[in-house]
Amino acid sequence: MGEGWAVRRVWVVGGVAVGLGLSFVMLLVVGVYVVAGNLAGGAGGGAVALAKGAVPAAYQTLVQKWGNLCPALNPALLGAQLYQESGFNPDARSPAKAEGIAQFIPGTWATHGVDGDGDGDRDVWDPNDAIPSAASYDCQLASYVKTVPGNITENMLAAYNAGADAVIRYRGVPPYGETQNYVKTITTLEKSFAAPVTRVDPSQQAAGAIEFAQKKLGTPYLWGGNGTADQGGRFDCSGLTKAAYETVGITLPRVANDQYNAGPHPKRDELLPGDLVFFSDDLTDSRAIRHVGIYVGGGYMIDAPRTGAVIRFDPIDTPDYFGATRVTEDGAKALPTKV
Repeated sequence: MGEGWAVRRVWVVGGVAVGLGLSFVMLLVVGVYVVAGNLAGGAGGGAVALAKGAVPAAYQTLVQKWGNLCPALNPALLGAQLYQESGFNPDARSPAKAEGIAQFIPGTWATHGVDGDGDGDRDVWDPNDAIPSAASYDCQLASYVKTVPGNITENMLAAYNAGADAVIRYRGVPPYGETQNYVKTITTLEKSFAAPVTRVDPSQQAAGAIEFAQKKLGTPYLWGGNGTADQGGRFDCSGLTKAAYETVGITLPRVANDQYNAGPHPKRDELLPGDLVFFSDDLTDSRAIRHVGIYVGGGYMIDAPRTGAVIRFDPIDTPDYFGATRVTEDGAKALPTKV
């Protein structure tokens, strides 16, 4: 008995009763969703705040400040753009010769780069210049397309991707697949970078992900494990969460810190079964996340903890608890393949 029984006992008291099977899990999940829905009335207001840790601490002040430069922009949208462009890497280079955290090509930088920190130079490799420049460029594009019908933010993003002339010519987001996908990607990622102002809508796929994880309890951990036959069906932490959500039609990135941006971020007291819960030694930066599990209720998760351990129940309320993500299909699809 001992510790294993204590964990199972808390699990049952918490209301999810592993041994009773998926039907009970479904009943619980539906019941919790009804409660959450009843509590979620009303719309939030005020300025857009950044979700906890979504933007690395070194850039949070810059993104919060410059993200409010014009009405078409907000800090979460700017954060989503920077993440999409470079994964917040100030040394990023692309095959198209785009440079820095905001991925300016030299010609665009020469025209639109600004001296954001007032030190007398415009350095594309310095986030203190590049982040203000990205915001300034966004807002300039917004001014170009301000008379175009439709959503000003979507038109601004379309202009960023396809040029203001195309947006003006088509009187809105042009019918280019790449541009339409870019607009959808950034506006979807925005939800992950914004601090929620109301309770986050529940995930409809949570029960299936939990069912998969339950079936893997007791499986030995394998670093880099994806559960394949040649790996003996073993997983590491993010391999388990990725596989669990794949069974319900959602493809997550392979790495835990990328999975953090696959949806909005519920508060600790708003967690529902199926939420991904994350852990880090740096509680200010989602890029430093090193562990992930699937929340199951009662303060516990199912996770693949480390070499020498097995997939098991673990408590989430530890000093390294970073936060949570309620996975959505659109959120997962919006994530860049490389960051």
